[in-house]
Amino acid sequence: MQSVIIGKNQAGQRLDKFLHKYLPLAGNGFLYKMLRKKNITLNGKKAEGREILELRDEVCFYFSQETFSRFSGRAPENGEQEIPESMPEVSERTCGNTGEYERAFHTLKEIAVLYEDEDCLILNKPSGILSQKASLEDLSLNEWLIGYLLEQNPALAGELSTFRPSVCNRLDRNTSGIVLCGKSLLGLQYLSQGIRERSIRKFYRTICAGAVRESGEIKGYLVKDETRNRVSVSGIPGESRSGEKFCAIHTAYRPLSVTEDFTLLEVELITGKSHQIRAQLADLGHPLIGDRKYGRESVNLFFRKNHGLRAQLLHSCRVMFPENGNPDALSGRSITAPCPALFQRLEKELFS
Repeated sequence: MQSVIIGKNQAGQRLDKFLHKYLPLAGNGFLYKMLRKKNITLNGKKAEGREILELRDEVCFYFSQETFSRFSGRAPENGEQEIPESMPEVSERTCGNTGEYERAFHTLKEIAVLYEDEDCLILNKPSGILSQKASLEDLSLNEWLIGYLLEQNPALAGELSTFRPSVCNRLDRNTSGIVLCGKSLLGLQYLSQGIRERSIRKFYRTICAGAVRESGEIKGYLVKDETRNRVSVSGIPGESRSGEKFCAIHTAYRPLSVTEDFTLLEVELITGKSHQIRAQLADLGHPLIGDRKYGRESVNLFFRKNHGLRAQLLHSCRVMFPENGNPDALSGRSITAPCPALFQRLEKELFS
C-alpha cells in the first residue's frame, strides 16, 4: 500500500485529475475501476473521483509495487508519502530527471526576478529566449523557472510528479519583458484567471515606423497560419482558407515621443493573441522597427546595419493588478521591467 498526504499544491482539484497526474500512464478505465473496487481510497473511504481534494487529505493506493511502478513511471516509496513537505530524500529515481531544469537555470542568462512571493514569480525575459518549449530539445523560461526554484529548494523535486510551476503568459522569442509565473497552484489559478478575465492589465513599449501623433484603439480579427507562423488581420470576422475562424483582438496605444519618422509607443494589450501588436500596428501602417515578419525591410536594414537590431523592438514593460485581488500581496500593485540596453540607447538617439 502507498499513501499520499495532499499538500497545498494538490488541494482544490478533483481527485480524478490528481490521479491522472500521479499515475500518468494509467487510463481512465483503470483508475475508475480501482476507485470502484476501493483499491484507491480517499481518507479511508470509497471515492468516485469527483471529490475536491482538501489539504491533509489522504489518498491510499492498494497496489503491488509492480503495478504502481508500471502506471506511475517511478518506484514507490515505502509507507506514507506526503506532498510536498515530507520528502527528505529526493532522487531522480522517484521524482524524474531534473537535469534539464538545472541546465536551463545555468545556461539561460540575464533573466531577472522582478517580484516573488510564496505563490507568484514575475520575471523579466530577455529577447532570444522562448517562454515555453517549441520542441523537445528546447530550453525555455519555463524550465529556467523550475530550475530556479529547485536551486532554492531541492525538495521541490518530490512534488513535480503532481504539480509543476509554470509561466502563465507567453511572449514571442524575440519579445522581451514581463512574464507572469505561478509557483503554487493558488498562484497559477490567480494569474491565469486574471489574464483570462483581463483584470491584469499588460503594457508594452515599442518603437514603430512613422509618426503616430494621437492615442487610439484598434479592434479587429486575427487568424494564425501555423505552418508559416504568421497571422493575418481583418476588419470583419471570417475564416481562413483552411477553415480556421478569426478571433477578436483589441489593442490600445499612446504615443510617448514622436518624430517625423518614428514613434515611441506605449501599447496596452487588451486581448492577448499571438503576434497581435506586431500585426495590428503593421496593418495600421506603423510596423515595429526590426520586425522581420511584419516590418519594412528598408527600415529593418538601416537599424540592423547601424545599430545591430536583428528582431522586433517590443518590450513588455508593465503589469497592473486589480484592487482587492487574492493574493493580497499583489492587490493594486504595478510591476515594471526596465527596457533592454539597446532599446534605451535607440530611444535616446531617436527622440532626444
